[in-house]
Amino acid sequence: MEFEPVTNIKGVGAETAETLKELGIHHVQDLLMYFPFRYEDFRLKDIVETPHNEQVTIEARVESVPVVFFMGKNKSRLQVSVLTGRHIVKVVFFNQHYLKERLTPGTIITVSGKWNRARQTITASSVKFGPKEQSQDFEPVYRLKGNLHQNRFRKFMRQALDLAKGELPENLPREIRERYKLLSIDEALEGIHFPKDANHLKQARRRFVYEELLMFQLRIQALRKTRKENEKGIAIQYDLKKLKEFIGQIPFELTNAQKRVVNEICRDLKSPYRMNRLLQGDVGSGKTIVAAIALYACVTAGYQGALMAPTEILAEQHFASLESLFQPAGVNIALLTGSTKTKERKQILERLEKGEIQVIIGTHALIQPDVVFHQLGFVITDEQHRFGVEQRRILRDKGMHPDVLFMTATPIPRTLAITTFGEMDVSVIDELPAGRKQIETHWLKKEQFHACLAKMETELKKGRQAYVICPLIEESEKIDVQNAVEVYEQLRGMFQGRFEVGLMHGRLPSEEKDQVMRAFKDGKIHVLVSTTVVEVGVNVPNASFMLIYDADRFGLAQLHQLRGRVGRGDYQSYCVLLANPKSEEGIERMKSMTELADGFRLAEKDLELRGPGDFFGKRQSGLPEFKLADLVHDYRVLEVARDDAAKLVYDEKFWRDEEYKYLRKMLEESGALSGERID
Repeated sequence: MEFEPVTNIKGVGAETAETLKELGIHHVQDLLMYFPFRYEDFRLKDIVETPHNEQVTIEARVESVPVVFFMGKNKSRLQVSVLTGRHIVKVVFFNQHYLKERLTPGTIITVSGKWNRARQTITASSVKFGPKEQSQDFEPVYRLKGNLHQNRFRKFMRQALDLAKGELPENLPREIRERYKLLSIDEALEGIHFPKDANHLKQARRRFVYEELLMFQLRIQALRKTRKENEKGIAIQYDLKKLKEFIGQIPFELTNAQKRVVNEICRDLKSPYRMNRLLQGDVGSGKTIVAAIALYACVTAGYQGALMAPTEILAEQHFASLESLFQPAGVNIALLTGSTKTKERKQILERLEKGEIQVIIGTHALIQPDVVFHQLGFVITDEQHRFGVEQRRILRDKGMHPDVLFMTATPIPRTLAITTFGEMDVSVIDELPAGRKQIETHWLKKEQFHACLAKMETELKKGRQAYVICPLIEESEKIDVQNAVEVYEQLRGMFQGRFEVGLMHGRLPSEEKDQVMRAFKDGKIHVLVSTTVVEVGVNVPNASFMLIYDADRFGLAQLHQLRGRVGRGDYQSYCVLLANPKSEEGIERMKSMTELADGFRLAEKDLELRGPGDFFGKRQSGLPEFKLADLVHDYRVLEVARDDAAKLVYDEKFWRDEEYKYLRKMLEESGALSGERID
């Protein structure tokens, strides 16, 4: 059945077959799996309860003789009064004057169209003569090309369903269908294309969403299993007594989330399989201390550790934090960046190769060909999305199958973590250290700018520092948003002789950027006007105020990242969003920022507002394309499918029993069993 050509459908000739081919439809089964992208809802509605400008379907009796107005060549307007329930309303048909003969008083019609509550008028999009039939509640609408029209395509689909009934293989085993009360393949196909009612459509979609997500998760879980079995790793037998002593010397108590994540990472270190773990933690959640504990564990087993950061400033920050922790424990640590002097660099490389340096922190400088390790066992990449796949691979390949940990301060919604990072284990630090003050966030309109400046000046007079974030570098005619250069000049004039104002943006040379950032960190610059280049990693505990111009131009995740640059010291910090949003979504983002402090909740909200493609950026997302599944609304199904898939691939009967043969076939065709990357 599955390879029956689509030309076996009556009315599909060579030309139509070519058009169908452009839609990816070659066989009858391809046609059946080409799902509608929406449905016309023809369920009868009460005109009284229908909001203005919404689509409505009514059953009505014609009450008046239709009147036709001709409006130029081939254009006409037909108007007729009808009785629906106890209400008389007008129905208007454009360019359908020929209906006048059929719309005689007393005729029963079913009409659909847009309801204008003020004028008590329906502008008709379709009309059927006679009472409404229940089977006409939902009409499928497909994405089509060329000379294919909806009615013609629906006729093809009806034929295909009749042709395939009882002939299609059942992909889902009986045990799974019974467990979740899922429709059979025949019932589900009928329900997705020609549903009897709303529940039939809901159950059909439910079956196909689960099937689609299970298929995807099976590929992910099989790939993980294959890689785990085939990729060699190092069993790092760390010294537990020394590790506990090291943790005991940390000058604060770890949060429960940090303890949980440390245990997950340590289990991976001891395992003979290679660690491939993503560590997510909100801004200020304490990922660096977790990294320090993991690196120290590695050192106690005689291995070297490396941490790669995307910028020199961030690398220096990590080095300063880790050096203060490692020196009392007798761990030799070094920093290697592009700015490291030639003589010092040579000494570091020699000591690294001999094994005298146990932990090295650096930037891209770590992946240069002349960087050779004595025995690299553990690699950490911070803000891993800032590095290319090849850059991460080069560092990993400098050791013999080292364990790998990726860290990110960008909270990723769980559905995207499951799909985008499905091949990784994911650890989450979802708890902030005790005593950390919440950043007060306020949304002001642009006309309140001077009130905002007054608050900023109050903080500056206390000896604090401030960020001012702008969306553009220079003036743009296309978008009316504040730009960094203009704001810099404005603030420099206002604060002249009192406070030092600095400017930073992406077009500055790297050296100049570093100089500006160091001056801000050292307190020589009091107000830093910047674009979003400060978004990641900069730690200035004295900065307590942030102003974000045109805040509605940013996504929630980015706004939260920016806000995380303040509130890193002991002082109460403030973030002011200056924006006059014009869209409902913009208003919603501003409200969410003032109401929510948790990065993961904000990330979920961002995903809900913008959709998965825009969350990461469509080209960079690596997100799979699903026919029906929606990552925002179907996240519970995704989690169930992931758990089911993980159990199946480790169950012997999955690889043996006849009822799983279609799932096994799909896995073989996908390349997951050979360890190939799933996209």
